[in-house]
Amino acid sequence: MPKTKTHSATKKRFRITSGGKVVRRRAFKSHLLEKKSPKRKRGYRKLVGVHKSDVKGIKRLLGKR
Repeated sequence: MPKTKTHSATKKRFRITSGGKVVRRRAFKSHLLEKKSPKRKRGYRKLVGVHKSDVKGIKRLLGKR
């Protein structure tokens, strides 16, 4: 059976922590930042966990089982 290929778009957007959780970047931090308050933008810096219903599919796309 051939090796499973990693989905390129998925590996750019998600990361698996040492504990096995899948994390992603927060939305709303890419553009139109002038009107957003510094407090709001600081909150976007942190990584956030992926919803549990999406984890299985993301791990499959990353080549993890």
